[in-house]
Amino acid sequence: METENLTVVTEFILLGLTQSQDAQLLIFVLVLVFYLIILPGNFLIIFTIVSDPGLTAPLYFFLGNLAFLDASYSFIVVPRMLVDFLSEKNVISYRSCITQLFFLHFLGAGEMFLLVVMAFDRYIAICRPLRYSTVMNPRTRYALLLALWLGGFTHSIVQVALILHLPFCGPNQLDNFFCDVPQVIKLACPDTFIVELLMVSNSGLLSLLCFLGLLASYAVILCRIRKYSSEGKNKAISTCTTHIIIVFLMFGPAIFIYARPFQAFPADKIVSLFHTVIFPLMNPVIYTLRNQEVKASMRKLLSQHKVF
Repeated sequence: METENLTVVTEFILLGLTQSQDAQLLIFVLVLVFYLIILPGNFLIIFTIVSDPGLTAPLYFFLGNLAFLDASYSFIVVPRMLVDFLSEKNVISYRSCITQLFFLHFLGAGEMFLLVVMAFDRYIAICRPLRYSTVMNPRTRYALLLALWLGGFTHSIVQVALILHLPFCGPNQLDNFFCDVPQVIKLACPDTFIVELLMVSNSGLLSLLCFLGLLASYAVILCRIRKYSSEGKNKAISTCTTHIIIVFLMFGPAIFIYARPFQAFPADKIVSLFHTVIFPLMNPVIYTLRNQEVKASMRKLLSQHKVF
């Protein structure tokens, strides 16, 4: 009988990172500077790989897609976050919230699967070098790319479908600076234990299994590298070390956020900031700074256009 008097939520109020005006201003400046410096770097990586005929190996093909995914991912949260810093009341409609959540998990899961594909690429290159050109042919590359996009879409649409079936009748305050599964689910009217369990299985368990699988695969690769010559060993170790760093940076925050009951912790917002703002922009840069071929090609490209 009481449910007839409940009001359906049509918008959410984002409480943001902090209520301190000074802290908000500092974070705004830091994020804006970081965004304006690093984001063009992602597009430079893409343009360098596309324009240089010497960077046609599968590794660079996947690195270019990684930069594209990260650049796209950063557009989901950061622009609105910067605008909200300058607004007195940060309101997001229900539809916009669901849309943001969908693309956040769509691109995030796509990137997670891309890291798995890149680990597979390194395994074939190092452990099966004679079969590498046959296995990682253009058709295989595009098939793997299509698979990771479909995987990301399936993962995200399941999340959204579960949330769309939940009634929201107030309160409507999201204790975060963007819409994400843990905070949105907590605002639903009914008991969400089963939905939370499904979400943890969909996001948290999947992240954990991929993380453990990637660590196991790179452990096997590093064991095989011991048989290489000194020069080949150093190059392979450098590449694998870069991948392992990215795996920890990507999956650490994801596991912390999604592989546990959706209860608020003091570190949640800081981890979310790193996961949605800092990491997506730094990811391709880390790869580039540790890849001599890409750096050399980038310097050549910039010198041709008299930028560097």
